[in-house]
Amino acid sequence: MVRRICISGGGTGIGRQVALDFAAEGNDITIIGRRSQPLSQVRAECLQAGAAGARAAIADLREPQSINELRDAAAEGPFDVVIAAAGGNSALSAGAPDLVGTDWASWHWTANFQTNVLTAVHLIEGLRELDAIAQGGSVILVSSIAAYRGSGSGSYAGTKAALHPYAFDLADALGTHGVTVNVVAPGYVAETEFFQGGMSPERHNTLIGQTLTGRAGLPSDVSATILWLCGESARHVTGQIIQVNGGANLGR
Repeated sequence: MVRRICISGGGTGIGRQVALDFAAEGNDITIIGRRSQPLSQVRAECLQAGAAGARAAIADLREPQSINELRDAAAEGPFDVVIAAAGGNSALSAGAPDLVGTDWASWHWTANFQTNVLTAVHLIEGLRELDAIAQGGSVILVSSIAAYRGSGSGSYAGTKAALHPYAFDLADALGTHGVTVNVVAPGYVAETEFFQGGMSPERHNTLIGQTLTGRAGLPSDVSATILWLCGESARHVTGQIIQVNGGANLGR
């Protein structure tokens, strides 16, 4: 059966890998992001991988009106799988302002709330408003190990942690419709844009050393977990946070 899949942050990193893996199963893929070039590239890759259909929606999910960009896709039918993978640490972005003290704290807390919480909330609540989450569907929020261990600045970890109770409430609200809602919390994942080119070899080795598996995570590790949670064998799994970090959460 062809399923309709909606993935925010689908142009890069984990979101891209999830899109390609669902595409390889022959599903219909909608990817959402702010940059047209990577989205166009991933759309083409999805079709090449075997997707029944693929479309790219340019939208800034930090803004509530962004859901309007999904109206056409939602009009074709509800989504069987919704994955909120958009996010990042705004404090690491090239556009971070040169501020100090309270001004800096206020900026990066606000920016990370928009980037990590509102992108998920606007996507999911917008699709609920459009009645575009299918009965018996699956919703996945992408959190982080930082929600358990901190992130150094506080804001990234705090905003990722905010997704957890939101998922619990969604699982309760959508459960009567047969919809499961879960969170996947990755640890250090290589081959993504998360660190904006700022990962030093020393930090890379430190993060690997914190795992019990002796390697960095890959987008495919996280994607495989998401595909399982959205499959038939996980239909009785909801309201859960699944960590994918090679044991780094144990604090080695």
